[in-house]
Amino acid sequence: MAISKEMVVNDCIKAYPKTIGVFTQFKIDSCCGGAVSIEAAATRDGAPIDELMAALDRAAGQ
Repeated sequence: MAISKEMVVNDCIKAYPKTIGVFTQFKIDSCCGGAVSIEAAATRDGAPIDELMAALDRAAGQ
């Protein structure tokens, strides 16, 4: 399973547990706010989506 902008934050963390540190680093609410897509969470929390996706891919080993 590849990480995409459309993937739900909680699903990403479940599939790739090491990504939780990336969400924390980018100040993405991955607890109560984790039921939305990565793109929606990045927009909501003011994270640069391209940098976030690259960091998630690195953390997931992709």
